[in-house]
Amino acid sequence: MNTLSPFPHLTVSTICLLFLFFSCKQRTVNPNFESQTIDDQIQIGYGLGIGDVNGDQKPDILLADKKQFVWYRNPDWARFVMVDSLTERDNVCIAVRDLDGDGKVEVAVGAQWNPGETSDSLASGSVHYLIRPEDPTGLWTPVKLYHEPTIHRMKWIQTSDGSYYLTVLPLHGVGNQQGEGNPVNLLSFRFPKDPRGTWEKQIVSTEMHLTHNFDIQPGVQGEYMLIGGKEGIRTVLFENGTWVLKEKPVNKNQAFGEVQMGYLKNGYPFIAGVEPMHGNILSVFNAGDENTRTVLSEDLNQGHALACGDLLDRGEDQIIVGWRNPNSEEKVGIKLFIREEYGKWEGHWIDDNQMACEDLKVADLNGDGHLDIIAAGRATQNLNIYWNRSFD
Repeated sequence: MNTLSPFPHLTVSTICLLFLFFSCKQRTVNPNFESQTIDDQIQIGYGLGIGDVNGDQKPDILLADKKQFVWYRNPDWARFVMVDSLTERDNVCIAVRDLDGDGKVEVAVGAQWNPGETSDSLASGSVHYLIRPEDPTGLWTPVKLYHEPTIHRMKWIQTSDGSYYLTVLPLHGVGNQQGEGNPVNLLSFRFPKDPRGTWEKQIVSTEMHLTHNFDIQPGVQGEYMLIGGKEGIRTVLFENGTWVLKEKPVNKNQAFGEVQMGYLKNGYPFIAGVEPMHGNILSVFNAGDENTRTVLSEDLNQGHALACGDLLDRGEDQIIVGWRNPNSEEKVGIKLFIREEYGKWEGHWIDDNQMACEDLKVADLNGDGHLDIIAAGRATQNLNIYWNRSFD
């Protein structure tokens, strides 16, 4: 008999396992987020970036607004203009990442947003790299790069040899009309030693006739892209010094506006998407098996923001989605979807009708080890942090 146990039929090891089991169950938390508006006068809030701008080891917030690219300093959230009125038309996107390991982000931006003009590169589209001033609170210097019309999204990506590339995605193909005609080209620029000099570029056809957004994920041989568009989802890999479009498309008969990859407890990846472009449906399916598609919500209206991350320390990712037009309940907002028992996903409000969400990101802004949500609102003209209070 085990004299150390108050339960003679149980061994000490079994009791320890039970204790761990029930302890884990007790640590399961419910979502609780506190909203803080750090700017109530943005004009559109086209795109967000998160990264350390001033080198104080705290993530700052960067925003592509209608006519200005700005950043907000953590933790006082003071606002600083990086570039004002870069082009005649609106700004549209921003890419943020520390490329040289100095603890401060490099920044590229896209502007001259003119989705109706698909042929004239002077009247539609722009790509610029921003040269950092000695004092990052001052104005930054733009360096113009090659572009095609309807530049819409951009991200930094790292290949297996350690090189960084700026990848840029237009909305339409050159000369494309109503989603018909030439397919969209993916533009890629290798980050040079001298950003003021020549940027080596590659142009890769996506074989899709409308694209909206893309996700960057780590792979066996460097990072790779998932691109969502009219003809489904494409994967783009870097192989033998060039970007290669994966032959087999995913969900080729279903259009996607937003696409993000997340991970379950077993490490198995899933793909979340907003269907179709600017759509009303949030769906999820196991990566590599589109037949597992599950609809989580059909009540979005202009779904335009999507992220995956483990905000509740459950050992697997949750899905965060935002939409910018009033839905059937006459509400805009942000919802968090959690995979509960038996694989069922449950939705929880993060913002109920105060955020017409144009873009959102997740990041640990205060260093407490838990992810927060950052979102920009179009019609509501607000930039909010949703502090993760689920563990308080």
